[in-house]
Amino acid sequence: MTLRITADEERSVGRRTAAKNTALWILAGLISIGSAVHQRMTGPTYAARGKATIGAETVSYRLPRNEETVRDCEVKVKIPDPAVSGRLEFKILGSPDRPLFLPMERRGDLLLGPLPKQPPAGKLEYRVLLSKDGRETSLTGEKPLTIRFKGVVPAFILTPHILIMFLGMIFAAKAGLEAVVRGGRPRKPALWAFGLLFTGGMILGPVVQKLAFGDFWTGFPFGHDLTDNKALFSIALWIAALVAGGKGRPARGWILAAAIVTLAAYLIPHSLLGS
Repeated sequence: MTLRITADEERSVGRRTAAKNTALWILAGLISIGSAVHQRMTGPTYAARGKATIGAETVSYRLPRNEETVRDCEVKVKIPDPAVSGRLEFKILGSPDRPLFLPMERRGDLLLGPLPKQPPAGKLEYRVLLSKDGRETSLTGEKPLTIRFKGVVPAFILTPHILIMFLGMIFAAKAGLEAVVRGGRPRKPALWAFGLLFTGGMILGPVVQKLAFGDFWTGFPFGHDLTDNKALFSIALWIAALVAGGKGRPARGWILAAAIVTLAAYLIPHSLLGS
Protein backbone atom coordinates (compact mmCIF):
# COMPACT_ATOMS: atom_id res chain seq x y z
CA MET A 1 0.00 0.00 0.00
CA THR A 2 1.48 3.32 -1.06
CA LEU A 3 0.91 6.41 1.09
CA ARG A 4 0.40 9.55 -0.95
CA ILE A 5 1.08 13.03 0.39
CA THR A 6 -1.39 15.64 -0.75
CA ALA A 7 -0.35 19.10 -1.86
CA ASP A 8 -1.88 20.62 1.29
CA GLU A 9 0.07 18.22 3.50
CA GLU A 10 3.27 18.99 1.62
CA ARG A 11 2.72 22.74 2.08
CA SER A 12 2.00 22.18 5.77
CA VAL A 13 5.26 20.26 6.20
CA GLY A 14 7.10 23.01 4.33
CA ARG A 15 5.62 25.69 6.60
CA ARG A 16 6.59 23.78 9.74
CA THR A 17 10.12 23.28 8.42
CA ALA A 18 10.46 26.98 7.56
CA ALA A 19 9.10 27.99 10.97
CA LYS A 20 11.55 25.68 12.74
CA ASN A 21 14.42 27.00 10.65
CA THR A 22 13.46 30.60 11.42
CA ALA A 23 13.19 29.84 15.13
CA LEU A 24 16.66 28.26 15.12
CA TRP A 25 18.16 31.29 13.35
CA ILE A 26 16.55 33.65 15.87
CA LEU A 27 17.82 31.56 18.78
CA ALA A 28 21.31 31.41 17.24
CA GLY A 29 21.27 35.19 16.85
CA LEU A 30 20.19 35.72 20.45
CA ILE A 31 22.91 33.38 21.72
CA SER A 32 25.52 35.26 19.68
CA ILE A 33 24.34 38.69 20.77
CA GLY A 34 24.28 37.58 24.41
CA SER A 35 27.82 36.23 24.25
CA ALA A 36 29.10 39.38 22.52
CA VAL A 37 27.49 41.62 25.14
CA HIS A 38 28.92 39.48 27.93
CA GLN A 39 32.40 39.69 26.42
CA ARG A 40 32.16 43.46 26.08
CA MET A 41 30.84 43.97 29.61
CA THR A 42 33.45 41.76 31.30
CA GLY A 43 36.60 42.43 29.26
CA PRO A 44 39.71 43.67 31.10
CA THR A 45 40.25 46.58 28.69
CA TYR A 46 36.81 48.14 28.89
CA ALA A 47 36.11 51.11 31.12
CA ALA A 48 35.92 50.47 34.86
CA ARG A 49 32.71 51.79 36.40
CA GLY A 50 31.77 52.31 40.01
CA LYS A 51 30.95 54.72 42.81
CA ALA A 52 32.94 56.21 45.67
CA THR A 53 32.14 58.55 48.54
CA ILE A 54 34.14 61.79 48.79
CA GLY A 55 33.13 63.67 51.91
CA ALA A 56 29.34 63.75 51.82
CA GLU A 57 29.16 63.30 48.05
CA THR A 58 28.85 60.09 46.05
CA VAL A 59 30.92 60.13 42.87
CA SER A 60 30.11 57.89 39.88
CA TYR A 61 33.14 57.20 37.73
CA ARG A 62 34.03 55.64 34.39
CA LEU A 63 37.78 55.19 34.12
CA PRO A 64 39.59 54.10 30.93
CA ARG A 65 41.53 50.85 30.62
CA ASN A 66 42.31 51.06 26.91
CA GLU A 67 43.84 53.77 24.71
CA GLU A 68 45.63 54.21 21.40
CA THR A 69 49.36 54.89 21.22
CA VAL A 70 48.94 58.14 19.29
CA ARG A 71 47.80 60.17 22.31
CA ASP A 72 47.87 60.47 26.07
CA CYS A 73 44.89 58.97 27.83
CA GLU A 74 42.68 61.64 29.37
CA VAL A 75 41.24 60.56 32.70
CA LYS A 76 38.23 62.58 33.81
CA VAL A 77 35.96 62.48 36.81
CA LYS A 78 32.79 64.54 37.19
CA ILE A 79 32.58 66.07 40.65
CA PRO A 80 30.92 69.51 40.92
CA ASP A 81 32.24 70.33 44.43
CA PRO A 82 35.04 72.89 43.83
CA ALA A 83 36.58 72.00 47.19
CA VAL A 84 37.59 68.59 45.81
CA SER A 85 40.97 68.32 44.09
CA GLY A 86 42.58 65.34 42.45
CA ARG A 87 45.80 63.77 41.27
CA LEU A 88 46.84 60.71 39.29
CA GLU A 89 49.16 58.07 40.72
CA PHE A 90 50.72 55.87 38.04
CA LYS A 91 53.69 53.76 36.97
CA ILE A 92 54.55 51.17 34.33
CA LEU A 93 52.81 47.90 35.15
CA GLY A 94 55.12 45.59 37.10
CA SER A 95 57.85 48.22 37.47
CA PRO A 96 59.74 48.27 40.80
CA ASP A 97 59.93 52.08 40.56
CA ARG A 98 57.95 54.30 42.85
CA PRO A 99 54.77 55.70 41.30
CA LEU A 100 54.62 59.17 39.78
CA PHE A 101 51.99 61.75 40.70
CA LEU A 102 50.31 64.26 38.40
CA PRO A 103 47.83 66.96 39.54
CA MET A 104 44.45 66.91 37.85
CA GLU A 105 43.10 70.11 36.33
CA ARG A 106 39.62 71.39 37.15
CA ARG A 107 37.41 72.47 34.27
CA GLY A 108 33.96 73.30 35.53
CA ASP A 109 32.48 70.14 37.06
CA LEU A 110 35.32 67.95 35.77
CA LEU A 111 38.73 66.96 37.07
CA LEU A 112 41.05 65.95 34.24
CA GLY A 113 44.53 64.47 34.02
CA PRO A 114 46.58 62.84 31.21
CA LEU A 115 48.27 59.46 31.51
CA PRO A 116 51.34 59.50 29.21
CA LYS A 117 51.03 57.45 26.02
CA GLN A 118 52.94 54.16 25.82
CA PRO A 119 54.21 51.94 22.97
CA PRO A 120 51.97 49.15 21.58
CA ALA A 121 51.00 46.68 24.33
CA GLY A 122 52.52 49.03 26.92
CA LYS A 123 50.60 49.12 30.20
CA LEU A 124 50.32 51.51 33.12
CA GLU A 125 48.77 50.89 36.50
CA TYR A 126 47.09 53.92 38.01
CA ARG A 127 44.78 55.27 40.67
CA VAL A 128 42.70 58.45 40.86
CA LEU A 129 43.16 60.16 44.22
CA LEU A 130 40.61 62.77 45.27
CA SER A 131 41.12 65.11 48.25
CA LYS A 132 38.79 67.20 50.38
CA ASP A 133 39.44 68.81 53.78
CA GLY A 134 42.83 67.14 54.00
CA ARG A 135 41.48 63.63 53.40
CA GLU A 136 42.52 61.74 50.28
CA THR A 137 40.45 58.91 48.82
CA SER A 138 41.25 56.54 45.97
CA LEU A 139 38.28 56.03 43.66
CA THR A 140 39.12 52.36 43.22
CA GLY A 141 40.54 51.61 46.67
CA GLU A 142 44.02 50.19 47.16
CA LYS A 143 44.00 48.16 43.94
CA PRO A 144 45.11 50.18 40.89
CA LEU A 145 43.57 49.90 37.45
CA THR A 146 45.58 48.73 34.44
CA ILE A 147 45.40 50.59 31.15
CA ARG A 148 46.73 49.08 27.91
CA PHE A 149 47.85 51.06 24.87
CA LYS A 150 47.42 49.76 21.33
CA GLY A 151 48.23 50.90 17.83
CA VAL A 152 45.57 52.34 15.55
CA VAL A 153 43.66 49.71 13.55
CA PRO A 154 41.90 51.19 10.50
CA ALA A 155 38.14 50.75 10.39
CA PHE A 156 38.31 49.04 6.98
CA ILE A 157 40.22 46.19 8.67
CA LEU A 158 38.70 46.16 12.16
CA THR A 159 35.05 46.35 11.05
CA PRO A 160 35.19 43.31 8.70
CA HIS A 161 37.08 41.36 11.40
CA ILE A 162 34.39 42.03 13.99
CA LEU A 163 31.50 41.46 11.57
CA ILE A 164 32.90 38.20 10.17
CA MET A 165 33.64 36.84 13.64
CA PHE A 166 30.11 37.68 14.76
CA LEU A 167 28.57 36.02 11.71
CA GLY A 168 30.80 33.01 12.35
CA MET A 169 29.41 32.80 15.87
CA ILE A 170 25.83 32.89 14.55
CA PHE A 171 26.50 30.06 12.10
CA ALA A 172 28.32 28.10 14.82
CA ALA A 173 25.33 28.44 17.12
CA LYS A 174 22.98 27.45 14.29
CA ALA A 175 25.09 24.37 13.56
CA GLY A 176 25.03 23.38 17.21
CA LEU A 177 21.26 23.79 17.41
CA GLU A 178 20.76 21.79 14.20
CA ALA A 179 22.90 19.05 15.72
CA VAL A 180 20.50 18.55 18.65
CA VAL A 181 17.06 19.01 17.05
CA ARG A 182 15.29 16.12 15.43
CA GLY A 183 15.86 16.10 11.69
CA GLY A 184 18.39 18.92 11.88
CA ARG A 185 20.94 19.47 9.14
CA PRO A 186 24.06 20.84 10.83
CA ARG A 187 26.69 20.32 8.12
CA LYS A 188 25.92 23.36 5.93
CA PRO A 189 25.98 25.92 8.81
CA ALA A 190 29.06 24.11 10.16
CA LEU A 191 30.86 24.72 6.85
CA TRP A 192 29.88 28.39 6.97
CA ALA A 193 30.96 28.64 10.61
CA PHE A 194 34.38 27.20 9.83
CA GLY A 195 34.89 29.47 6.80
CA LEU A 196 33.87 32.64 8.63
CA LEU A 197 35.75 31.87 11.85
CA PHE A 198 38.88 30.94 9.90
CA THR A 199 38.72 34.15 7.85
CA GLY A 200 37.97 36.38 10.82
CA GLY A 201 40.17 34.70 13.41
CA MET A 202 43.11 33.30 11.47
CA ILE A 203 43.49 35.81 8.62
CA LEU A 204 42.06 39.17 9.71
CA GLY A 205 42.74 38.51 13.40
CA PRO A 206 46.54 38.39 13.05
CA VAL A 207 46.45 41.52 10.87
CA VAL A 208 44.52 43.37 13.57
CA GLN A 209 46.95 42.15 16.21
CA LYS A 210 49.97 43.19 14.15
CA LEU A 211 48.63 46.71 13.78
CA ALA A 212 47.54 46.96 17.41
CA PHE A 213 50.43 45.26 19.22
CA GLY A 214 53.23 44.67 16.72
CA ASP A 215 52.99 40.87 16.31
CA PHE A 216 50.89 38.71 13.98
CA TRP A 217 50.66 35.72 16.33
CA THR A 218 51.50 35.32 20.02
CA GLY A 219 49.60 32.12 20.76
CA PHE A 220 50.78 28.51 20.61
CA PRO A 221 53.57 27.63 19.93
CA PHE A 222 55.13 31.10 20.24
CA GLY A 223 53.34 32.41 23.33
CA HIS A 224 50.35 32.12 25.63
CA ASP A 225 48.04 34.80 24.21
CA LEU A 226 44.54 33.67 25.17
CA THR A 227 42.78 35.31 22.23
CA ASP A 228 45.03 33.55 19.72
CA ASN A 229 44.87 30.21 21.51
CA LYS A 230 41.09 30.11 21.82
CA ALA A 231 40.76 30.94 18.11
CA LEU A 232 43.22 28.17 17.24
CA PHE A 233 41.45 25.58 19.42
CA SER A 234 38.03 26.46 18.02
CA ILE A 235 39.24 26.18 14.43
CA ALA A 236 40.90 22.83 15.16
CA LEU A 237 37.60 21.47 16.51
CA TRP A 238 35.65 22.66 13.46
CA ILE A 239 38.16 20.94 11.19
CA ALA A 240 37.76 17.74 13.20
CA ALA A 241 33.96 18.06 13.05
CA LEU A 242 33.96 18.56 9.28
CA VAL A 243 36.34 15.66 8.70
CA ALA A 244 34.25 13.42 10.96
CA GLY A 245 31.15 14.45 9.01
CA GLY A 246 32.55 13.54 5.61
CA LYS A 247 30.95 10.99 3.26
CA GLY A 248 27.48 11.69 4.57
CA ARG A 249 28.20 10.88 8.22
CA PRO A 250 26.18 13.09 10.62
CA ALA A 251 28.96 13.77 13.17
CA ARG A 252 26.40 15.57 15.35
CA GLY A 253 28.47 15.11 18.49
CA TRP A 254 31.56 16.67 16.90
CA ILE A 255 29.61 19.63 15.53
CA LEU A 256 27.86 20.19 18.86
CA ALA A 257 31.22 20.05 20.67
CA ALA A 258 32.72 22.58 18.23
CA ALA A 259 29.74 24.90 18.68
CA ILE A 260 29.90 24.71 22.48
CA VAL A 261 33.65 25.37 22.53
CA THR A 262 33.19 28.33 20.17
CA LEU A 263 30.52 29.78 22.46
CA ALA A 264 32.73 29.22 25.50
CA ALA A 265 35.62 30.93 23.70
CA TYR A 266 33.40 33.92 22.94
CA LEU A 267 32.43 34.16 26.62
CA ILE A 268 36.11 34.52 27.56
CA PRO A 269 36.97 38.23 27.26
CA HIS A 270 39.65 39.34 24.80
CA SER A 271 43.13 39.84 26.30
CA LEU A 272 42.13 38.32 29.65
CA LEU A 273 45.72 37.17 30.20
CA GLY A 274 47.26 40.27 28.65
CA SER A 275 48.68 41.06 25.21
